[in-house]
Amino acid sequence: MSRAYYSDLIEDFLLRSPDEILGSLSRSSPFAVETTQRNAWMEQVVVLKNTLQQDLGRGKVYFEYAVPRLGKRIDVLVLLDQVVFVLEFKVGETQFLSGAKDQVWDYAVDLKNFHETSHDKAIAPILIATGSRDGFSLIATSAINDGVLQPLQAASNQLRGVMDQVLQFCDGFSINPLLWDAGGYHPTPTIVEAAMALYGGHSVTDISRNDASAINLGRTTEAISEVIRASQAGSKKSICLVTGVPGAGKTLVGLNVATQHINKQAVDHAVFLSGNGPLVAILSEALARDKVRSEAEAGRRIKKGEAIREVKLFIQNVHHYRDECLIDTERPPLEHVAIFDEAQRAWNLEQTASFMLRKKQKADFNQSEPEFLISCLNRHKDWAVVVCLVGGGQEINTGEAGIEEWIEALQRSFPDWHIHISPRLHEAEYGAGRVLAQLKSQPNVHFNSDLHLDVSMRSFRAEHVSALVKNMLDINTSEAQEILAELAERYPIVLTRSLTKAKAWLRAQARGTERYGMVVSSQAQRLKPHAIDVKSPMDPIHWFLDGKDDVRSAYYLEEVATEFHVQGLEVDWACVVWDADFRFAPSGWQHHSFVGSKWQHIHKAERQGYLKNAYRVLLTRARQGMVLVVPPGSEEDPTRSSAFYDPTFNYLRSIGIREI
Repeated sequence: MSRAYYSDLIEDFLLRSPDEILGSLSRSSPFAVETTQRNAWMEQVVVLKNTLQQDLGRGKVYFEYAVPRLGKRIDVLVLLDQVVFVLEFKVGETQFLSGAKDQVWDYAVDLKNFHETSHDKAIAPILIATGSRDGFSLIATSAINDGVLQPLQAASNQLRGVMDQVLQFCDGFSINPLLWDAGGYHPTPTIVEAAMALYGGHSVTDISRNDASAINLGRTTEAISEVIRASQAGSKKSICLVTGVPGAGKTLVGLNVATQHINKQAVDHAVFLSGNGPLVAILSEALARDKVRSEAEAGRRIKKGEAIREVKLFIQNVHHYRDECLIDTERPPLEHVAIFDEAQRAWNLEQTASFMLRKKQKADFNQSEPEFLISCLNRHKDWAVVVCLVGGGQEINTGEAGIEEWIEALQRSFPDWHIHISPRLHEAEYGAGRVLAQLKSQPNVHFNSDLHLDVSMRSFRAEHVSALVKNMLDINTSEAQEILAELAERYPIVLTRSLTKAKAWLRAQARGTERYGMVVSSQAQRLKPHAIDVKSPMDPIHWFLDGKDDVRSAYYLEEVATEFHVQGLEVDWACVVWDADFRFAPSGWQHHSFVGSKWQHIHKAERQGYLKNAYRVLLTRARQGMVLVVPPGSEEDPTRSSAFYDPTFNYLRSIGIREI
């Protein structure tokens, strides 16, 4: 199936009449074509015919070329000799707006990163303002010199001249259109992009990589779906425990299963639940905004409030779900399938009982959160499925029970449930080794390797960032050095003591609308002299979703996000600012919290683990690269002594992280 509404070899494009081409475009559009769109297409056709009239036998043109990860279409693609030209037309526009430049740059970078026969090609994004008289610009590469030029601009009558200059600037062999067309498109979307695509009807295989270096997420989805089918057919109750390294796609799998069972009228209706408030808020807002936009493009109007109500059938805060089940303790929930994201963060008995007493006036509550949530699904008389998405080393807050409590709750109160489990749960970071040993002899326990995702897909440039971070934090210096050396070309990691240098580096790396931002530990309370206040309220919706013109967005590098804001989410480029709460020493990592006017040692092993995991989360948020900032400290301030910071900086540099 063609990804373009219309495509032709240049020589055939030049032979066809504009009306014939316009007819092909109109027939391919899934929407009614408005007059403004017809006029825009006609002007693009005329400009392209004038521009390419001397290029017989030299390439191919594509109109309305699909970019599924971004949910958009490129106005025109031209393969001409050795260059892929990405053309964005602003018909009637007299100015070259920055947002339009970012748009065409996004398209070019998307092709370079995710279209396999574009990986080694020169790609030139060009913005054409048809109402402008003068838009000529100089050719320049970006900080990432991978063959994608910085956006060029041209008036309609200048397009030929710009393309000729690009052809003279770029080396390479002529592109064979047949071979280029055959190239697969293997995107790695952000979780927000993925949620919008899945909610819009795409499958996980449409929007994820399927190359040899990545786990096929479809296998895990199918393994869960098979448990759902078997449980429904056999009137059984089952739980799936799905594991994966940070960024491997656990949340993506959960969203995929939920969207496949989204019909509330169907018996297998599913809901995606998360205790991660920022994640739920951001995804709900993004899906609602996208719903309003897509309906408007189809000529229909819908209020955002209505869109948000629809979204809540699909994704909910697990605590709201829990509270609904508390209202009527006998009636089963609407859903037979409940997917719990970051299930290891569910509360233990002590935390749950304390909350129930303080907030719900329920004394003597005797169930942990995992046990109560399973009991809600257990109210169904026929069948039910619980899917737990489990991250290793991701517990970051007091009272989080870990995955062990889910297993113990099943053994203690629901022995008839079938347990489908990843064999990787025995690994140390999941903390379930003790109870797993007890499960091996039980007949209703089923081990399935398809329930583990062991390759990070967040970092599409480098699958092994999570392994690097693990070895850094475990002080396995030689292993960290080896992995870092492998990542050097594909995933830049740099080190500095200057926040100003770090911000400049971030801005230089990012292209188009690639999102960059500062992340810090929630315990990083002595970064205030650097204008970083972790106690200052920030809105994660604005930070993650709003554009470069909004001071509340991540782009402004003013608001900072902590591990609680970013867990389960990602940015393209991250600035991790390291405070003295987690500091290196010859004896190993030291753990501190700032109380009153001084740092105090953290002695409890549990709280030490939370702090280490906080840095694990922060260091695995970036898709494309990151800069680490370890401030120099100040001898005039005893709370920021250089002795608190220098050993950490020296340790990170000893691993081989390049200083800027």
